[in-house]
Amino acid sequence: MSDLLVRLREGLPEDAVLTDPDVVGAYSHDMASFCEAGVPAAVVMPRTVEQVQHVMRTATELRVPVVPQGARTGLSGAANASEGCVVLSLVRMDRILEINPVDRVAVVEPGVVNAALSRAVNEHGLYYPPDPSSWEECTIGGNIGTASGGLCCVKYGVTAEYVLGLDVVLADGRLFSTGRRTAKGVAGYDLTRLFVGSEGSLGIVVKATLALKPEPPKQLALAAEFPSAAAACDAVCRIMESGHVPSLLELMDRTTLRAVNALTHMGLPESTEALLLAAFDTPDPGADLAAVGELCAAAGASEVVPAEDHAESELLLQARRKALVALEAVTGTTMIDDVCVPRSRLADLLAGTAAIAEKHDLTIGVCAHAGDGNTHPTVCFDPNDEDESRRARESFDEIMGLGLELGGTITGEHGVGVLKKEWLARELGPVGVELQRGIKQVFDPLGLLNPGKLF
Repeated sequence: MSDLLVRLREGLPEDAVLTDPDVVGAYSHDMASFCEAGVPAAVVMPRTVEQVQHVMRTATELRVPVVPQGARTGLSGAANASEGCVVLSLVRMDRILEINPVDRVAVVEPGVVNAALSRAVNEHGLYYPPDPSSWEECTIGGNIGTASGGLCCVKYGVTAEYVLGLDVVLADGRLFSTGRRTAKGVAGYDLTRLFVGSEGSLGIVVKATLALKPEPPKQLALAAEFPSAAAACDAVCRIMESGHVPSLLELMDRTTLRAVNALTHMGLPESTEALLLAAFDTPDPGADLAAVGELCAAAGASEVVPAEDHAESELLLQARRKALVALEAVTGTTMIDDVCVPRSRLADLLAGTAAIAEKHDLTIGVCAHAGDGNTHPTVCFDPNDEDESRRARESFDEIMGLGLELGGTITGEHGVGVLKKEWLARELGPVGVELQRGIKQVFDPLGLLNPGKLF
């Protein structure tokens, strides 16, 4: 241990190596429940690529595992420390290095906060679409590690579609670049996409070149109330089948609405069984909302309320962004599922989740990126109640199993981490796991990078 600290400090500033037990303990885990975490030997906070290289060379020489971290807002345990590891926190590498309106790219360090990047590019009339609910806290490096999505995925896609190139420090300290900054390019294997969603298990991202879009018009939203989740899902299918391209299409069930009201006092309708939020950032959003409102009414909506202006629209979206935090406040702890299914099976997923909640006598609220079938069933439970904790874990697993039965995936945007690695093996199958482990072996032959995650 002392040798490790001495070696780390040889190439790092004094304030970049943290060893105080209380401080180190705070960096041992992300926001996921039911995920084991070890005690790190140290937390290092580099500011330069060279300092990251020094950490990795030291770790390789001494055979010490390294766990990369961003803001630790993850929900799968992917950033959890392993026993005796070095936690490599990248939050101090937070510079926006370039914004180029002609090439429509931004070049950033991994510690840049998502919202900070969004606001910076807006000043140039540009737009960075991926917007996770934690966008005011989460970092671009973390978004890349977990292939994050967000509220606008239905129209603009997820993080993977905006990462053009990466600078990566490998396990042995070598630096290499992958990808490009051009609009097109097919030279060799797509190693850039390989790193997106790899959860820090293949290398340390130290710089990213990101695609940008022209800033769209301000979006307008509507809220539609439904007597059942099935009716709301029917509306989603009608909207997508009709060829509409909303900038946002989100669903909250009655449990979620009540939780958001309790937390924020926004006065959302609690009598409805499901609330659907739809938004458009088109040149004539009012016409698009009117058409979607008619489809919602045809699907059985009891009320359709268009926002009067951008400010009212943002208030509706803020309610959706608060959903997971509000559900956590119900009992103090949650397990947040991340099952994504084909849109046509969305109603089956919600009905099955309701049945699982009843079976286990638990509160399970559901909010969803309905436009792309990505649901977040959120199991609320008392961690001090052993039986309730057991039932929470069983219900969580049953929801993932249901998602696979419906032709879906165990994670749409939160990643695998520790929480879902047994389920990853079920989804991929033995051949898939073997091939993925082979890729890991090529990039990290000693198994030092984020061990115990994914598989």
